[in-house]
Amino acid sequence: MIEETVATLTATSLTDREGFARMERSITAHDAIMAGLEAMNATEIGGVASATGPLAFPLTVAAWNLERCLFPEESAEHLRTTGAALVLLSEMDNGMARTGQRHTTAELADALDMQYAYGVEFIELGLGSDTEREFCKDDFNEKGFHGNALLTSGPLRRPFLLRLWGERLWFTDDSDQPRVGERCGIGAVIETQAGPFVAVSTHLESATTAAYRERQVKELIEALEDAFPGLPILIGGDLNTGNHIGGDFEAEGLFKASAARGFTRHGGPIDQMTTRPSLITRWPKRAMKLDWFLARGLKIGESRVIPSTDASGRPLSDHDLITCVVEGFE
Repeated sequence: MIEETVATLTATSLTDREGFARMERSITAHDAIMAGLEAMNATEIGGVASATGPLAFPLTVAAWNLERCLFPEESAEHLRTTGAALVLLSEMDNGMARTGQRHTTAELADALDMQYAYGVEFIELGLGSDTEREFCKDDFNEKGFHGNALLTSGPLRRPFLLRLWGERLWFTDDSDQPRVGERCGIGAVIETQAGPFVAVSTHLESATTAAYRERQVKELIEALEDAFPGLPILIGGDLNTGNHIGGDFEAEGLFKASAARGFTRHGGPIDQMTTRPSLITRWPKRAMKLDWFLARGLKIGESRVIPSTDASGRPLSDHDLITCVVEGFE
């Protein structure tokens, strides 16, 4: 677990990133790159929270894979309508041509009067998929950051980045989206008037097996237990349940594994899927249920799936957002 924080993550030069793309595609080469990059070993803290003291229960939490975040202003407005005081985000661009080189997390936090913690999941070595290139006005990325974020209306305590090490699939495989990095969790201790709990925004691997994701969840829980013994925990995000196993989210071992550690799952009605066609993902083969909360030590009330379209009906992401109400501690 990395608890180093900075005000601004330092970007790697375009020349160096071009060099990474030409390197041997091995785990050894990848990890040598990672070890030397501040941006992959720190969490950026920014924004200003609207509340100076602890949050109150009941507390609405939103989790949303924003698929790069093409539309920060509209996405912020959509989140505002949920009344969420804690927001867990994934697939957030920072310095990418496809999203106008914008720091999408910082813009959402500013619009919502929230403080944020942002961590880099991947440094993108290219401009993205063919459909993403249609949104690029530049032929380069200023930073190439793509990651997860946690936003809150209250103060953050002990923000952290937790890397979910795997097989470095996006670097070693012959992909049209070459990347340096691994999936991660971004979290912090959230102070409430009844006491603290740990919140984590995470994004599990899509291009792999259920067993791989189960291992990621086990390692995430173990790391949280070691770092924050005894504290209630809320994990939220795109768990990619059903990917590469025919869409059957119930076949994921991560649910049984987390339940064995005392976690309950929440993701709106069990038959309501969380994906949709978007401006980037235009022809998905099926609707899937990928997005969840896992909670322990917290009393969870209603959880909902909220369509991720703006006032004109335009999709803001290929994921609908999910919310849950934390009513208090168990």
